Amino acid sequence: MGVVPFSFVSDLSSHKLLRGAAAGLMATAPMSSSMLIGWRLLPETETYHSPPRLVTEKIVQRLGLKNRNPEQGLIGLSIFSHFVYGAVFGAFYTLFEHRISMRSRLKGGVAGLALWTGSYLGWLPAMGILPPATRHPWRRNLLMIIAHVIWGVTLSETLRKLDAEK
Repeated sequence: MGVVPFSFVSDLSSHKLLRGAAAGLMATAPMSSSMLIGWRLLPETETYHSPPRLVTEKIVQRLGLKNRNPEQGLIGLSIFSHFVYGAVFGAFYTLFEHRISMRSRLKGGVAGLALWTGSYLGWLPAMGILPPATRHPWRRNLLMIIAHVIWGVTLSETLRKLDAEK
């Protein structure tokens, strides 16, 4: 019988992952709203497609499905995948958040910033899906950083309230 690292057994046996996924899904709504509002404030030269759309478009293209998806389908798929991504990382957050001792909002904000960093300076450029954030205008990066912090704070506060209701 093997040992599961990081005591994930106790984390997985509870409903933490499900609560985290639900909180991550919910947190993606205000994040997405802040992105839409922020997009309207950007100069016209910086309002090209949002990162969730660019990521979805690239993945669809790599799967060879690009010609089969009309514009509306691609928009819907982008929204769906963005919310799924938020849910997945909300669940992932619950595996580690109790190990970090800081205020809930601060912890969530740091998690959102870490998600932005890991995605836009990490795996997305490494996989050739998006250019690194350093190649995008600073205002777009600032908008995306703020949106991810909103996601993280909303995630952590939602989880805190769910835990208080137990």
